[in-house]
Amino acid sequence: KYLYFMIVFLLFLIIIFFNVVLITVICVERSLHEPMYYFLCSLAANGVYGSIGLFPAVLVNVLSDTHEISRGCCFVQIFILHSYGCCEFSNLAVMGYDRYVSICHPLQYHSIMSPIRVCLLIALTWMFAICTFSITIQLTIRMQLCGRIIEKIYCANYSVVKLACGNTTTFNIYASLSIVYTTFPQLLLIVYSYVKILRVCLKSSKESQVKALNTCTSHIITLVIFSFGGFFELIQNRFDMSSVPSVIQILLSMYFLILPPLLNPVIYGMRTKAIKTGIQRMFLENTKTSQNV
Repeated sequence: KYLYFMIVFLLFLIIIFFNVVLITVICVERSLHEPMYYFLCSLAANGVYGSIGLFPAVLVNVLSDTHEISRGCCFVQIFILHSYGCCEFSNLAVMGYDRYVSICHPLQYHSIMSPIRVCLLIALTWMFAICTFSITIQLTIRMQLCGRIIEKIYCANYSVVKLACGNTTTFNIYASLSIVYTTFPQLLLIVYSYVKILRVCLKSSKESQVKALNTCTSHIITLVIFSFGGFFELIQNRFDMSSVPSVIQILLSMYFLILPPLLNPVIYGMRTKAIKTGIQRMFLENTKTSQNV
């Protein structure tokens, strides 16, 4: 179990390190003070937020012989992980809209995506997730639970609801509605943005098409990774997975929470020249400073 602890702990440190480096570079480098990078900074901050909600409890359980978690800690973890998921998808939707404005309205880009509007969009993504799951967690807390065993290595809302003794109709209605309003508006915004981008690209030159593709590739890869994770999580929560091997279930449930915050900074760091240059410059300056000292 100590080997598993070290592996999980190392993964946690890598995720925090990658995302903190990305946030620091965007904050320090003046050339990265653009709407696209501010949204990316918000995405990285959300990755840190979700990882802090997941890994400490998992690390404690790895070392523990009883694998127990208190009721309060369980509800805190539910709130963090669910709001993380909602905030991630909302961030990706806003980033898609940002790419649409950048490609389809380049001359009006800075007037449309003004600093105030960028701040409002980032605040909205976070507040929407927090407010939505504040209601969800309040409904869950009020339930009387008869069971004690959660069929996951972390606390998920639906896993706790399945332990409830009484009638869960009210919760199920709200949960169904919340799935609709926490996914469909963002999905519509993403589809709208990329349909518009595609229409502009079809009318543009080959060079413009390649440039647009390079601009959107990182966002598309990030969106696909998160969407697959979200889809697997939804299937696990809503369908009987008893026939699926436990190892596969664990990997699928962890995919949603580990791969996006791990890969997002890597994808943008490798594919975005400005970020890559900023990271290299930051580490070179730190190296020179340490040598001088």
